[in-house]
Amino acid sequence: MSWREIKHEEIYSDDEVKARLVNELGHWYLENGWIRRKYKTSGWKATLMVVNTVGHLAEAAFHHPDLAVSYAFVIVKLKNHAAKGITNKDFELAKKIEEVVMWQPSKSAGSALEGTPDDVRFKYLKYD
Repeated sequence: MSWREIKHEEIYSDDEVKARLVNELGHWYLENGWIRRKYKTSGWKATLMVVNTVGHLAEAAFHHPDLAVSYAFVIVKLKNHAAKGITNKDFELAKKIEEVVMWQPSKSAGSALEGTPDDVRFKYLKYD
């Protein structure tokens, strides 16, 4: 499915947002004018790492999400404040956040990196 060509600041309708989320960002959802994703963690240390990762990516993109932060989760909310809606900027940043936060080196073919051991002492993210 191909998406219509829109300008970077042009907003998507709610139906278009929902369709793109289903096809491109399955764990994200639309609620109250924001696209959102809840990342579950195994505790405060992992929560802070997710927050810092999202912060770095958002600053690099110069597009800033709202975050809800608790002991074992982070909720990321994206909306283009200037455009007052969901734009390509939101989808692009959501994809990059998803790619980086959910990356697991042991899942990469031929990777020399092991990934976090499946051991309670080293629990990190609760991967989907």
